Amino acid sequence: MVILSVNINKIATLRNARGTHARPDLLQAARDIERFGAGGITVHPRPDERHIRYQDVRDLAGILTTELNVEGNPTPDFLALVREVRPAQVTLVPDAPEALTSNAGWDMVRHQDFLRDVVAELKSHGARVSIFLDPDPGLVEAAARTGTDRVELYTEAYARHYPHDPAAAVAPYRATALAAVAAGLGLNAGHDLDLHNLAYFAREITGLQEVSIGHALIADALYLGLENTVQLYRRQLK
Repeated sequence: MVILSVNINKIATLRNARGTHARPDLLQAARDIERFGAGGITVHPRPDERHIRYQDVRDLAGILTTELNVEGNPTPDFLALVREVRPAQVTLVPDAPEALTSNAGWDMVRHQDFLRDVVAELKSHGARVSIFLDPDPGLVEAAARTGTDRVELYTEAYARHYPHDPAAAVAPYRATALAAVAAGLGLNAGHDLDLHNLAYFAREITGLQEVSIGHALIADALYLGLENTVQLYRRQLK
């Protein structure tokens, strides 16, 4: 079964809206999400700490019983953090500091040598490494040359086109997934996946191992409840 890793950035956003207020309790939310059936917790700390703070990552690393996936641009501060906490997985995302959310995969031609060095360092500290990638089979070979364990398919385009033509929306992702499997890479996916489009994506993508979902899942939980929502998302992956 595909693992559901729940991104809890939006819970941290709500907490931070009241300054130093401690509600909602991010750590308890993470514990509960695990207890409700998620296979992992994802966080994406940014330099301005507008949602997940670096200290949150340290605190989460000490309490989780499933996997911690830390996403981010491999700046010196980010790399120092993941060296310290040693999460199960590090997902490398090329987001600019001012980006509202992740909006593109890596330019593998331009950044291949840089990523090779970063991947080697992270793996030396015991992390599984995933590289955020646009749905293009031509990028897979360059990604594999970095030594990464996995790639994460950036699924915003799939989610945008799914309501109009599901088969066309998923086609480049299916081709990229097949190329990744052929190259011996593991396969993750994330961005704008939700209760409407997730089951079809999971069914159509060969080799899919993990999805990271945050915004849609937390938004659904406002109406459906967190426990029920986690289980509904897991059901889409069966």
